Amino acid sequence: MKRLLLALLFLLPLIAGAQAQDKPVALKISLWIPASLPLVPAYTEWGQSMQQASGGTIQSTVFPSEMLGKAFDHYDMARDGIVDVAYVNPGYQPGRFPIIALGQIPFTFRDGHSGTQAIDAFYRKYAGKEMKDVHFCFAFIHDPGTLHSRVRIATPADLKGVKVRPAQSTVGEMVTLLGGTNVQASAPEARGAIERGVADAIFFPWNSMFNFGIDKVVKYHLDVPLYTSVFVTVMNKAKYEAMSPAQKKVVDDHCTTEWAEKVAGPWTDFEAAGREKMRQQAGHEFVELTDAQVAEWRASVGPLFSRWKDSVKAVGTDPDQAAAELKAAIAKYEAAK
Repeated sequence: MKRLLLALLFLLPLIAGAQAQDKPVALKISLWIPASLPLVPAYTEWGQSMQQASGGTIQSTVFPSEMLGKAFDHYDMARDGIVDVAYVNPGYQPGRFPIIALGQIPFTFRDGHSGTQAIDAFYRKYAGKEMKDVHFCFAFIHDPGTLHSRVRIATPADLKGVKVRPAQSTVGEMVTLLGGTNVQASAPEARGAIERGVADAIFFPWNSMFNFGIDKVVKYHLDVPLYTSVFVTVMNKAKYEAMSPAQKKVVDDHCTTEWAEKVAGPWTDFEAAGREKMRQQAGHEFVELTDAQVAEWRASVGPLFSRWKDSVKAVGTDPDQAAAELKAAIAKYEAAK
């Protein structure tokens, strides 16, 4: 017993020395959202937690507001090592990430908290295949958003001929099915598109309307939780592989479903509060829907699931199995709409 204790006393300094010898790692975390959104301090706290857990060897700096590159480019920026960690909207690139697009179909999630846990738990099985050229960390959604417009829209038929900035590719498909025209613009570019008359309407979460100044250029708001967008946090693969085993474990411990909800949770609460804030603004009209009109909107998204199944089959994935797995995750986290 004494020999064992002596051996442990001998080994402990060696273990501590090995950890102390881990090379410092500096992570550039790139976000395309403004610094005023709650996601920015949430990512900062995430980085600080990794720093503490690594004994100070993993340090990070958060760059918001497209400081390092455009929103549409963030996945490729992480892949190519332009940044080390990137906040990505897969729906900005139609057809490129078909599996995760299942979470983009309107009327899927109840709220951002439970929906984030469900989409992250579901996608972990598929991320290595669909996003194989980066190191996947976690996925999340924002709290359900809706359609905001310069012209009054109450039913799916009202979208015919309207120029719409969709939030993501699946919503864009819905706009096309309903006879509207899609206007591609990232969130930071959206206000300008509406001001110039390039777009008449926009799908957007509630409180972010104020952060991007979009509340200044629209009047009508469809009062129904219509859609969510799916986001992922990914890391440059070479950066991750160059870390020590201890550092990789720290990153792995911070790339979990629990951390997905921790990072996205404050944003969920922020967006949920935006609906009431908008009600208090002068010059804005909420378009209240009847049960029949809500049913029309729900029916209008039906073809999107069939199209999603075709896109997933094309990349060699069983759509029925994937859909069943998301359904099970939604049931587990009580995230159903």
